[in-house]
Amino acid sequence: MKDSLRNGSLRNGSLRNGSLWNGSLWLAWRQQRVLVGAGAALLAAAAAIAVYSRSGMLDALHSGLFDHCGTGPLYCTRPDTGLPVLLDTDPLKYLGMSNIALPVLIGVFWGAPLLGRDRELGTHRMVLAQGISRGQWFASRIALAAATTVAVSGLLAGVLAWWWRPAADRSYGLFWYDNTALSGSGPRVVAAALFGLAAGTLLGLLARRVLAAMGLTLLVTGATTLLLEWSHRTRLLVSPHTYVSAGSVPKPPMGEKWSTGHYGLITASGRHDDVLNCPFPSGAELRECMAQHGYVARFYEANPVGDYWTFQWTDTAVLGGLALLLTAVTVLLLRRRI
Repeated sequence: MKDSLRNGSLRNGSLRNGSLWNGSLWLAWRQQRVLVGAGAALLAAAAAIAVYSRSGMLDALHSGLFDHCGTGPLYCTRPDTGLPVLLDTDPLKYLGMSNIALPVLIGVFWGAPLLGRDRELGTHRMVLAQGISRGQWFASRIALAAATTVAVSGLLAGVLAWWWRPAADRSYGLFWYDNTALSGSGPRVVAAALFGLAAGTLLGLLARRVLAAMGLTLLVTGATTLLLEWSHRTRLLVSPHTYVSAGSVPKPPMGEKWSTGHYGLITASGRHDDVLNCPFPSGAELRECMAQHGYVARFYEANPVGDYWTFQWTDTAVLGGLALLLTAVTVLLLRRRI
């Protein structure tokens, strides 16, 4: 690091002779080019796997094996054996899991050392001594890291969406509410990646050692990721819809809705009771039980397929807001810590 400063920017005079900002960007590139290359390699590998696997998926769909399958969560079975027929979506799910883990990886391996490495080694003093301000030193590093993060995460989310589309919301494919699809695609992937970068950068500035910052970043980003997954399952941030049907006829199929698992019965006064009070399918027994207990309808709670975007934009707002807040705190602390 010190040699690169002496033999590069300082020797060429780029930090001294009227090109301070360009010199700072050049130094940021020198320090981060391996990580930029790793991100490009990851993206290229994901795209190659997606092209290959999606081609096989389309071949299977065009074979006619799935022509009799309808939409909905119920398994589609082979007419001759009764066994379920499924597409091989495991590689697609692996990409989704990688996208979910992206903020943790970016935060630990990019964000934490971004300022922390220079601070630990003391090499930032050599840069600041050449006339570079703290703001320029920080901005050049965060600009390159953030631009690469947005590009890589956005393209990875796009690759997953393109790969997923032929099998989206089908019994033989992958439903929108599967965590690898819901959290591994869309704009929330970009916001989550930026949050990981911001969290790692702040902790790298605060911690005395880069390894300590990496450990703290792992805990913070991992806990935030798990907390958001929990909020999806509990519908903490996106409330489910209540669907009502008469007990005298079969209820409409749920289709692509994401059920909360909360079913029940409704009295004339509007009270909601547990479905086990009348645990019968539609028919005479159910009608008799409902009449005996004064129930007038059934209900269940679920999120419709349109709520995919509600989840996406809610997560994006939360994670993007956290990323902006953590970045602002980092800027405010620069003078005290550097």
